[in-house]
Amino acid sequence: MKHAAGILAFGLHLRRLRLARKLTQYALADYADISRPTVQRIEKGETAASLEVLLALAQALKMPLRELVDAPGIDQPV
Repeated sequence: MKHAAGILAFGLHLRRLRLARKLTQYALADYADISRPTVQRIEKGETAASLEVLLALAQALKMPLRELVDAPGIDQPV
């Protein structure tokens, strides 16, 4: 997969953000109105989050979308 490293980097970033807020995957999923397996797959880098899911995660984490997707290791466009 062409963007596998970026997807994995985002997943690790999401996990760090979740843990910094002392949230379980269950709690984050509940706040974002998504399933816990979805949170798990995103954090493991097994799947890329859709825009809809990204918006829900940003709202659940009480942060701007830009900050959520600004994960270290994700390539920036030139």
